[in-house]
Amino acid sequence: MSLNPRITDWQGRRVWLIGASSGIGRATAAALHARGAQVIVSARSPGTLAAFVAAHPGSQALPLDVTALPQVQAAATRVLAQGPLDLVCYCAGTYQDMRATGFDLDTMLQHTAVNYTGALHLLDAVLPALLASATSGRPGHISLVSSVAGFRGLPKGLAYGPTKAALTHLAETLYLDLHDLGLGVSVVHPGFVDTPLTASNHFRMPALITPATAAAALLRGWERGAFNIHFPRRFTGGMQLLRLLPYRWYFAAVRRFTGL
Repeated sequence: MSLNPRITDWQGRRVWLIGASSGIGRATAAALHARGAQVIVSARSPGTLAAFVAAHPGSQALPLDVTALPQVQAAATRVLAQGPLDLVCYCAGTYQDMRATGFDLDTMLQHTAVNYTGALHLLDAVLPALLASATSGRPGHISLVSSVAGFRGLPKGLAYGPTKAALTHLAETLYLDLHDLGLGVSVVHPGFVDTPLTASNHFRMPALITPATAAAALLRGWERGAFNIHFPRRFTGGMQLLRLLPYRWYFAAVRRFTGL
């Protein structure tokens, strides 16, 4: 049973991806463009976005910094002035490994600003319009890209993990509030994807996949009407099972598998 309306035909649908300069966001934007969607891409890098538009005719670039609420509001005003949105996907993120012995407040707050507060800025800017569209018979979809790192606490995830856990909780609550109004809500839990963010990892990343593979899995999730979209399943399935363990067993398992 689908938890969301299925999106099987992307032709002409208006989609806005925030955090689309690289990695999963860019690959997903390219995949949606190939399916005929009207793609709008946003990120901090104007040059990278311009290159995307040049390679994907008909797409649109709106540079912005998700930590700056006025910039997000201005971009949303421009997007919504052109018509209602069918999908808004928040892919923006930053990552730096950290342990409590190297606690750095500035890094913690930067992760919060980009990974979580930026999503709140986006919701503030687009949610009223999405609610109005749903009322008029054109319900949209909100998708937040979290991470398996948000399932439970992990070593070196002190800055990153809590922000992704917050995104997951946010998506769950949004779903409960918005589903009966017709709006789709999904949360995305990628495993290890070969992106600039994961390039800084100094360990073997199990079940590493390409951004294109991640994008294909993401589109399949939207097409199935899934709420929890996770990939690759050979890795994320096990991570979901770990969520069920009592703390005594969970902490022991994490120490055994990570050596930390």
